[in-house]
Amino acid sequence: MSTSLLLQDKTAVIYGAGGAIGHAVAKTFAREGARVFLAGRTLSKAEVLAKEIVTAGGVAEAAQVDALDENAVAEHLDTVIEKAGGVDISFNAVGLRNTTLQGVPLVDLNVDEFMRPIAEHVRANFLTARLAGRHMTAKGSGVIMTVTSIPSRIANPLMGGVALAMAAEEALIRDLSVELAPHGVRVAGVRTQGMPDSGTIEEVFGIHAKAHGITRDQFQDMVTERTHRKRLPSLQEMAEVVTFIASDRASGIAGTMANMSLGAIPD
Repeated sequence: MSTSLLLQDKTAVIYGAGGAIGHAVAKTFAREGARVFLAGRTLSKAEVLAKEIVTAGGVAEAAQVDALDENAVAEHLDTVIEKAGGVDISFNAVGLRNTTLQGVPLVDLNVDEFMRPIAEHVRANFLTARLAGRHMTAKGSGVIMTVTSIPSRIANPLMGGVALAMAAEEALIRDLSVELAPHGVRVAGVRTQGMPDSGTIEEVFGIHAKAHGITRDQFQDMVTERTHRKRLPSLQEMAEVVTFIASDRASGIAGTMANMSLGAIPD
């Protein structure tokens, strides 16, 4: 008995493709039959990923796109639609450097550093989702997705404006869903515990460990202990969940965030 690929004949745009999350999701999308268009601020990283996917037998193209630039996002999306005939999946994996954003008490944090994840991360998610949503509603189908982290739902110290940005993106997912679902477009996301094989989490854990006066490994052990399985999720586990939700087999999932906290947040 043959099993069809989850994303056979789908066209996906992945923003932030040069990062660890975008890399894992892009390769898994391609493995499941999607034609992937990789958009990243650093072209060389997206090109390396595209070459990996093509070498493995997939279909991928890379482009330099600043997800904070509305015109750049619009022009790239128009190019994708012209080449592929449409877009089925829009996935935002745009990241932020966290060195000056976390690890500082809110009362001591510079206002610009507090606002930066809200102004940049939320803006990038809004721009990419809005432009994809316009195209998808016109054709009557599509999936828009992003990834957030568990501070969107629980109180963690020294998170700066990052937790607020994650919470805002989850609100955006819900509001987009209720507006776009009647037009055949699903909007959803994944909320994950820290993935230690991600460079961002390596950086973040180090920042928080220093702020707590402990080692990075001790901080990771502390975070791990809060999960039911006493371990943290991997990038590939996240990519598998994202791929399933992006597929037609998950047609009943909309307006929500899949809980990948491994029990740290009970639903």
